[in-house]
Amino acid sequence: MTPKSFRYQERGAVARITLDRPEKLNALTFEVYRELTALLGELAGRRDLRAVVLTGTGRAFCTGGDVGEIIGELLHFGREQLLGFTRLTCDLVRAMRALPRPIVASLNGTVAGAGAAIALASDFRVAAESARIAFLFVKVGLAGADMGAAFLLPRLIGLGRATELLMLGDFVEAAEAQRIGLYHRVVPQERLEAETEALVDRLVRGPLDGLAETKRALGRELSLDLEAALELEARVQAALMQGPDFREGFDAFVQKRPPRFSGAPE
Repeated sequence: MTPKSFRYQERGAVARITLDRPEKLNALTFEVYRELTALLGELAGRRDLRAVVLTGTGRAFCTGGDVGEIIGELLHFGREQLLGFTRLTCDLVRAMRALPRPIVASLNGTVAGAGAAIALASDFRVAAESARIAFLFVKVGLAGADMGAAFLLPRLIGLGRATELLMLGDFVEAAEAQRIGLYHRVVPQERLEAETEALVDRLVRGPLDGLAETKRALGRELSLDLEAALELEARVQAALMQGPDFREGFDAFVQKRPPRFSGAPE
């Protein structure tokens, strides 16, 4: 995969996606949406990759849609064209949540608008102290319900705080975002890469199928009642208990050593 609108690298079992328009604060274009969605679709079938890192260059992680290349163009779209665009943005979130591998958003700076929605759709958020965040949609006359934000955010930080963030559209500093549960870790800028790598290292050494099924269950069980969730989890665990990672986990526990799950790096 050789995308034109962002940088893509593979190092060992980790795929790294870097939004690389620092002069535009990594604002999104139509091409970025399309290429990101296509790439994630391709990665879904790659068992040799065990985690994805999503980050940016410069002062921002991502500040949403490019004013000239997206926002200005949308003003000339008709209804069907606008619906095509909004569905395009949702396709990216859909691809992120469907990817069987954990996505770690390494937030190097400002996170705003669609950039905030992308961070929200990731599985982990490790942030630099400069990574303040805002769901800006109401600031431009739209709804805070965009790219799944009204679905995902209340489940992450609670309905009350989500209402505040989505209806007011104000920036939240990184420390506060961590306090309310939106960010997992906040670190000094110079420690961001090391902290991201430490988390990713733990993930790539984990059980590939176990983590994939965990992500899948976290998504599916949002819309299930307790009985259906219990049945789903019973079936998932019974299937995984027949695999080699369950045996390895037991052997490692008995032998008092770290487990070496199938395909994990040494």
